[in-house]
Amino acid sequence: MRLVRTKTLEMVDTETMEEIPAYGILSHRWEEEEVTFQEMQSDEARRNKRGFQKIQMCCRIAKEDFIWVDTCCIDKTSSSELQEAINSMYQWYQNAHGCYAYLFDVGCDWRADQVPSSLAFQESGWFQRGWTLQELLAPDEISFYGQHWRELGNKNSLQLEISAATGISLHILSGRSRLQDVSVAERMSWASKRATKRVEDRAYSLLGIFDVRMPMLYGEGKKAFLRLQEEILKQSDDHSLFAWRGIKIGQPGMLALEPEDFATCRNITNERVRTGRNPYSVTNRGLSINLLLKPWTIDTYLAVIMCSGMPADAEDAGRPGLMGIFLRRLTEDDQYARVSVYGVEIVTIPLPEGGLIDIAMC
Repeated sequence: MRLVRTKTLEMVDTETMEEIPAYGILSHRWEEEEVTFQEMQSDEARRNKRGFQKIQMCCRIAKEDFIWVDTCCIDKTSSSELQEAINSMYQWYQNAHGCYAYLFDVGCDWRADQVPSSLAFQESGWFQRGWTLQELLAPDEISFYGQHWRELGNKNSLQLEISAATGISLHILSGRSRLQDVSVAERMSWASKRATKRVEDRAYSLLGIFDVRMPMLYGEGKKAFLRLQEEILKQSDDHSLFAWRGIKIGQPGMLALEPEDFATCRNITNERVRTGRNPYSVTNRGLSINLLLKPWTIDTYLAVIMCSGMPADAEDAGRPGLMGIFLRRLTEDDQYARVSVYGVEIVTIPLPEGGLIDIAMC
C-alpha cells in the first residue's frame, strides 16, 4: 500500500514502515487527466495534469499526515497489484481515519435547508457511479466538498439527503445496522442504477459490500456479475438473491444478468429459519438447491424462496407471506429454469404443505 505525505506530496510505501499510519482517503469521480502512479513520481509530469489539483486540495484539507488516492497510489500497469487493490478497496476505505468526498458538480450556493439546492446535492454524479457506493458505505465518517472545495456537510448531517439519493436506509447510514443485517437483494438494489465505465466493474465494485473476493477478468463482460453471485452463494444462504425481476428470453438459471434486475428489491428481507437450510452449491450442471415446490401447470412449479417484502410496484405488495418464483422443468432429468407465467415473475404465497424436492437449476 502506498500513501501520499500531505506536507510534501511525496509517495511513501507502507511496507517500509513498522505499521500503517492513520490516513485520510479521497472519494471522487474520475475525470480527464488524472495523475497516474508513474506521473506522481515526477513533479513536472504531475503538475501538467488537471487531476493533480484534487490531490493538492485533499492534502490541504486532510487532518491526517497521509492520504490515499486511487488514481496515483495504485500501479495500474501491474495486473497483480490492480487485482489486490480492487479486492481490498472496501477495507482501505473502511480503515481510513477520515474520508473526503469531492462532488465537483455541486455549486457553492448549496444549502441543505433549501429544496432546489438539496436536489442539486442528491443529483450529483457522485451518487450515480458504481465505485462510490462502497466509498459511501465503508467509512464511518465522510466529509463532503463541492465546487472550489467548499465544505457541504458530513455523512451524519446529510443523512436524509444521502438516503433520498441512494435508497439506503438511515439505519445503515448511521451505523445502527450492519451491512450483514441487510438482505442481499436490498444491497443489490443500491447498485441497480449506478454505472461504471467498464461493464465488469459493476460487479467488481460490489465485492466489499458482500465481503467476497474473486479474480479480475476484464473482457468477460456480464459474466462478472454472474461470478459475483456465485461467490455470494458460497457463503450465504440468503434466498433474496433469487428475488430479482426481469427474465430475458433464453436466460438460464436462477441468477440475474445485471444489477438492474434488483431495482425494485429495496424492501425485500431475508427470512431466517430456526432449523437452518440445506446447503446448496454451484455444480457443472447449474445450481443445486432444495426448495419447496407446488405444481402450477403441466411442467411448471411455484417454488418458495425464504424472503418477504414484495417489490414496491408488484400487484400484491404489502401482503404477508413468503415469496414464490416460477420454475419450468426441462427435458433433462431434475433440471429447471426460471420462467414467468402470464407475465408474472414473483408472487406472495403462504407456506405450502409438502416436503422438499431436490432440484438442479441450469
